[in-house]
Amino acid sequence: MLENIKVHSFVVARVAELLTRNLQAAGIVDLPLDTIIAGALLHDIGKTECLDNDKDHARVGKEICLQLGFSEIAEIVGQHVILRNDLSRNCCTPIEVVYYADKRVLHDEVVGLEARLDYILARYGRGDARLHRRIRENFDICKTLEQKMFSHFDIEPEAVQEMINGSNSMIEFRVPLWSMS
Repeated sequence: MLENIKVHSFVVARVAELLTRNLQAAGIVDLPLDTIIAGALLHDIGKTECLDNDKDHARVGKEICLQLGFSEIAEIVGQHVILRNDLSRNCCTPIEVVYYADKRVLHDEVVGLEARLDYILARYGRGDARLHRRIRENFDICKTLEQKMFSHFDIEPEAVQEMINGSNSMIEFRVPLWSMS
């Protein structure tokens, strides 16, 4: 992995852990923290190989994980770009947590969904109206997931951004965030 992709993955892991611990504190206990963190750290494992070509880095990453025997993590990696889970049931699965955490991180900074959407449209949309529509549909799914996830918390989604980026240390979830150092 390139260094910038590693840094991005560490921030995604921080967000994923924060969300997972607080979902667990809210009573959603079927969330394996180690698997979620591993999935977040490895979600872009196929990205370096796919730079400057048309390969799907989520699919390549999933294949890498399967080859290494990490089948549970492979599904997280395989769905971190486009979520195929059924959101009609209760929140949340490890796949959904990592998918959402990735959508909140632009390079090495936690941002809102709209800022991330703007970046993805500019970077990957290629001026193609059909592709823009598909990207927006994917983000609509992400917004639905965000609403479901945050219905379990007493805070708004912006609090994650403020906590991870350090702009407001007074905002706290129910459970503290782990340290990267």
